[in-house]
Amino acid sequence: MTAANFPFENSFAGLPPVFYTQLLPTPLPTPYLVAVSPSAARLVGLEPAALATQEAVETLIGNRIADSSKPLAAVYSGHQFGVWAGQLGDGRAILLGDIATADGPMELQLKGAGMTPYSRMGDGRAVLRSSIREFLCSEAMHGLGIPTTRALSVVGSDQGVVRESIETAAVVVRMAPTFIRFGSFEHWYYNRKPDELKQLADYVIGRFYPSLRDEQNPYAALLEEVTRRTARMIAHWQAVGFMHGVMNTDNMSILGQTLDYGPFGFMDGFDANFICNHSDDRGRYSYSNQPQIGHWNCYALAQALLPLIGEVELTQEALDVYQPEFARHIDQLLHAKLGLSTSQDGDRELLDGLFAVLQANHADFTIFFRRLSGLRASGPEGDEPLRDLFIDRPAFDQWAELYRARLRGENSDDAARKLAMDQVNPKYVLRNYMAQVAIEKAQNKDFSEVERLLALLERPFDEQPENEQYACFPPDWSSQLSVSCSS
Repeated sequence: MTAANFPFENSFAGLPPVFYTQLLPTPLPTPYLVAVSPSAARLVGLEPAALATQEAVETLIGNRIADSSKPLAAVYSGHQFGVWAGQLGDGRAILLGDIATADGPMELQLKGAGMTPYSRMGDGRAVLRSSIREFLCSEAMHGLGIPTTRALSVVGSDQGVVRESIETAAVVVRMAPTFIRFGSFEHWYYNRKPDELKQLADYVIGRFYPSLRDEQNPYAALLEEVTRRTARMIAHWQAVGFMHGVMNTDNMSILGQTLDYGPFGFMDGFDANFICNHSDDRGRYSYSNQPQIGHWNCYALAQALLPLIGEVELTQEALDVYQPEFARHIDQLLHAKLGLSTSQDGDRELLDGLFAVLQANHADFTIFFRRLSGLRASGPEGDEPLRDLFIDRPAFDQWAELYRARLRGENSDDAARKLAMDQVNPKYVLRNYMAQVAIEKAQNKDFSEVERLLALLERPFDEQPENEQYACFPPDWSSQLSVSCSS
């Protein structure tokens, strides 16, 4: 199979036409391949080398359409920064269709493929800069084991695109079982279209949650399962210091997968109030706010599903799973990050004390947890790599003694603990400066850094001594980098 003859099944296109607009991508001139994810390619039955042909490149940018494809742009609405924004939709994304894989159906979508009826004031394009960021972060999150959409490829063109400056266009091929969002349901609720709302819910349940069809109230069961998945996903984000940056309801996947990589960021020096999105001037989507915003978004979905659920009490019961699910999952993840094999009284205070000292010293989040595995339970000998992360070393020493006592309390073995901790505390994450270096090289048609980072981030927990420079502190100039909703 090649990209040019994908056997698309077009499940979403089987819904009534009110759910989408069928249209072709707008061609881009002189396309060139920037990058391909080998693991994503194999997931959909492609050999990576086959995507380097000119025919494949034309397909991956949307200039050539497979015979079995029924390209379309979906309609949806949403709350943006907490305010109802009305109709949105795929303003620059075009769904090619879905194909069967060993892991179930997988939709392929072109992001940046041209104007659609939902483009509003936009031009329907994505730029090379944002496309590389989305491509790398999609695959990096997969490498970290976090639920996410995938990215198959990036193809560029020299066609100019106006943003803050003139940039060049690119298209990312994104992959997910579905790109249906919370806002997809909100669209029909706020437009008072109960029949369409039910059709969409029945489609999602039948295709992605078939076990829920036998529940007494399948729609309440759907809300509960989506709420659980969302809570777990955001717990994963918090545990690796990931910030989404624009958690609008139209950017929330009905499958609980990380969706729409725009102004994201991974934490450098720890600051619970850090805002990674320059457009977020009120800090709604700061690191510390992500868990509660996830809950808020589930409430927005619940409001949309209420006509189907029928009872406020059942709706509330479904939502009530969020906080305990998040708390349970983040607790498990943090215990694993600290190498604790049991839960004991006082662990909450130990964790709170850790984040207080990280906050006060703005210690590097990723480096701290990776180095923590080298701490010895017996005493402070060898603590220097950890102590050096803190301006207030006595404050760290005080916490470290409590941690050591906790380790000794469960007879923790240093070697076994280090092995386990290094499997959950990544050595490598996609810091903003790393993506920026790759982008600047790619803008000069040098794609070697994109390829290097892709390979690095597929194995974020491995030592990779040949890539040690990527595990160092970010350069000083990286603090001046700014990402926003513009792409």
